[in-house]
Amino acid sequence: MKASIPQEIEAKFYVTNLNKIETRLLQMKARLIQTRTRELNLRFDTSARTLTQQGCVLRLRLDNEARLTYKGSGKKENGIASREEIEFVVQDFKLAQQFLESLGYEKIVSYEKLRTIYELGRTHIMLDKMPYGSFVEIEGKSEKAIRTTAEKIGLHFDAAVATSYLGLFKHVCTAKKLKFADLTFKNFKGMRVSEKDLGVKNAL
Repeated sequence: MKASIPQEIEAKFYVTNLNKIETRLLQMKARLIQTRTRELNLRFDTSARTLTQQGCVLRLRLDNEARLTYKGSGKKENGIASREEIEFVVQDFKLAQQFLESLGYEKIVSYEKLRTIYELGRTHIMLDKMPYGSFVEIEGKSEKAIRTTAEKIGLHFDAAVATSYLGLFKHVCTAKKLKFADLTFKNFKGMRVSEKDLGVKNAL
């Protein structure tokens, strides 16, 4: 019997002031799950980019621990992205990378972020500092739960962004004619990225 695959249901919001959101969360007694932590993410695919063409993701992440993630193609509706997600902890980041490469996958992009995580009700709220701007990501069991949390912390739901961080990166690269391949703080140092460059609007 095939095991059921967990579903990831989330929405992200571009904001110009993460401190404002964090202050609201603290006022609402949200529980701090993770203090601000640097993430390094490596995205893998075949040489023919089979996973990308199918809308799937194979990712290796390093923050407080190393995790391997697979995401199915999923769907996007009303600013909400939902997809199958399988994620588990691996013991050694470098060995996991070698394992994937030995299976024929290759690293196609690396990206990093600074992430703080809170829990409010039945949702997790991620405060993300990306190289090109700041975002709030809300993950929950349903669209209703995500909408409720967004309203509680003062976010306009009509500004929800269903596009992935790498999708936004491609948008910025096109808008600003950037040539580098990786989404890192070093590559974006000193660069101003506008809402227009990202193709988003401020949710505050």
